[in-house]
Amino acid sequence: MCGIIGYCGQKPAVPIVLEALKRLEYRGYDSAGIASLYDGRLLIRKDAGKIDEVIQKHDLASLPGIVAIGHTRWATHGAVTQFNAHPHSDCGGRVAVVHNGIIENNQQLRQELTKIGHKFTSETDTEIIPHLLEDELKNGCSLEQAVLNIAPRLEGSYAFLGISLDDPGKIIGTRKTIPLIVGTDAPDYYVSSDALAFSQYTNRVMSLEDNEVVVLTQKGIEFFDAQGNKLVKRARKLDHSWAESHKGGYQHFMLKEIMEQAQALSQIVHQDEKRFTNIALDILRARQVIITACGTSRYAALVGRYLFSRVGKKFCDVVMASEFGYFADSVDKSTVVIAVSQSGETADVVEGVKAARDAGAQVISIVNRPNSILADLSHQVIYLNCGSEIAVAATKSFLSQLAIFYLLSFAMVNSFDEAAARLTDLSGDITKVLNWNKSELIKLSQKLKDKSAFYYIARGINFAIASEGALKLKEISYIHAEGMPAGELKHGTLALIELGTPVVVICPADYTFLETLSNAMETKSRGAYIIGVSDKESDIYDSWIRIPEVDELLYPMVAVVPLQLLAYYLAINRGCDPDKPRNLAKSVTVK
Repeated sequence: MCGIIGYCGQKPAVPIVLEALKRLEYRGYDSAGIASLYDGRLLIRKDAGKIDEVIQKHDLASLPGIVAIGHTRWATHGAVTQFNAHPHSDCGGRVAVVHNGIIENNQQLRQELTKIGHKFTSETDTEIIPHLLEDELKNGCSLEQAVLNIAPRLEGSYAFLGISLDDPGKIIGTRKTIPLIVGTDAPDYYVSSDALAFSQYTNRVMSLEDNEVVVLTQKGIEFFDAQGNKLVKRARKLDHSWAESHKGGYQHFMLKEIMEQAQALSQIVHQDEKRFTNIALDILRARQVIITACGTSRYAALVGRYLFSRVGKKFCDVVMASEFGYFADSVDKSTVVIAVSQSGETADVVEGVKAARDAGAQVISIVNRPNSILADLSHQVIYLNCGSEIAVAATKSFLSQLAIFYLLSFAMVNSFDEAAARLTDLSGDITKVLNWNKSELIKLSQKLKDKSAFYYIARGINFAIASEGALKLKEISYIHAEGMPAGELKHGTLALIELGTPVVVICPADYTFLETLSNAMETKSRGAYIIGVSDKESDIYDSWIRIPEVDELLYPMVAVVPLQLLAYYLAINRGCDPDKPRNLAKSVTVK
């Protein structure tokens, strides 16, 4: 969940690390810090707050050195304080470590280290790592051997970088489950949790596998396996078109990514028809199909389940990734597991996929980020091709996931070309939705910004869009929001409706229209303020968000876009930062 970066080369290290941290801030932004080696000193500066705040407060840019590591944090162990910010050090202040992940046996290790005289200054699980390294270095180990020696003692998932005065001039990195990417542009070398951090400097990257160790020095890069044997790795080219991270003139990344969706949709259709057909056949042949995902991706999966059933006549189930392990007993070699994750590194999804593979299942992943852990674990990978998504709240990746499920479902009936043509035409409808509703959504958000709760309802294929619209709202505006099938209102939720309660009704003029409108009327008769999302106006609506008339299977794609924009403007009017919602981060690499 956190972002880590290291640089070793001939340039001043700290400006490079600071710029990288800003590009990694989507992974966590409650605290930040850096450590550099210079003139026989280990210099550490860190604090709670966003990166720019910490830079200004501690004049981070002034730190010297050509070897440095940095960290931007999303808290898991310990409160958001200066003491808990990374980097963490050992008793003697000679080792510094930055870490992403969770050391599950950290309490046991902390107790063991305390008994032999180690003193801890934070509440974090990370701090045990520099203390373990300290003991190994005192015994005469090199820094890389120290890492090799302690790694087997660490339980959980992690990626960490370390530097030391006892073995200066190098950065050591290792990982388990969580990604670590190396960038090379001799004599400058980079290592990070995300290649986006250093993509402006090099397009040559290499990935570490679980339990491997990398050593960065001015002379080059060395890789070792868990037994300390040297490894040879080939660099591959990084796709710079994917690694862009500028706002393009927009106030926020989220708004930019919402506005990019028409373009993204036109790019997604450029898939290999033969490959999609083969994957579709694998799905059709499977005894059972399970889609596993979290958050926004799970709502895309729910739409996918509907499409598979309606078009391909193939029933499948959707299981939350965090719950997937509890259903693993039913997975076998006749199962196809479709894993959906924007980042490809979501811990719950990755763990579920590992269990499914062990049981013999075929794994198909739908991801956005290249070179991801999930992609490496999968038998087949489908990439979204929608470009980097920096805002924490997913928008264009969600629409892209819907498009992939649409293409797959039509590939099941040998109609891939038809689906691709429809999606190409739909990109123009996405642009219409944005143009038609921007002014209305701005006014609506100003009117409703002080409301404490919203309810989103829909039926059929649009139910998942109600849930996704509610998720967007609570993620970035901190308003309680709930999405549900419209028919479930009378089972509890009607008791919460009172005068002025906003109810967002997704009711295109399809087979669900009349029933959904009837449910909306039930809430209006109890005082609700009705926001209709439809291609057909109604007197029931207090406010109408207009969408174009499209094929009934495509309504989710045009309906979700104005809901994203509504959430965005509500966040802005409530003084929230939509790119960096409190307590949340983009890539959830902890369980």
